[in-house]
Amino acid sequence: MTVSLTRESAMNILAFLMGGMALLLQGCSYAISTDVSRTADRTITFEQLQADPPSFKGKTVILGGLIAQVLHVKNGTLIEIIQKELDYWGRPLRTKRTGGRFIVHQSRALDVLVFAPDREITIAGEVTGTEEHSPDETAILYPLINAREIKLWPREKPGWDKPQFIDPLYDPNTPQGKFGY
Repeated sequence: MTVSLTRESAMNILAFLMGGMALLLQGCSYAISTDVSRTADRTITFEQLQADPPSFKGKTVILGGLIAQVLHVKNGTLIEIIQKELDYWGRPLRTKRTGGRFIVHQSRALDVLVFAPDREITIAGEVTGTEEHSPDETAILYPLINAREIKLWPREKPGWDKPQFIDPLYDPNTPQGKFGY
């Protein structure tokens, strides 16, 4: 039994494979678009930016972290972000380590219920200077970034939906179960 492919069926198979590859690669793309990503200066670390924001004025950076708070102002929205290192795809790493905070200005109003505290966010934007923030009596200067592109990451599903090993001999009513030793 021999199978022969016509030119038309070979082209259909090739088109199908190319479409599948495009969908596969789209699912593995960076958080920020390639156009904006190309203009970003990847050599600037957050520590350098935090130490001297005015020296990087006009530079495009890509940063990320967890949203601390969102404030509406008359010319848009300010997002205070707790900085986290980014992984290969641009998503903030889930670590307790942080370099500090920075503020992002978005020229349009953002929904505070969507951009809620503890949401993971990645931004690309232009450094415009500093913003003074007073959480209490002391004023703190944070780097200010004018957002060009924002990626709000989906919330993680609760841990109970992930399979977990349960020890069949574990009894929560014993002293070992209550105190964990």
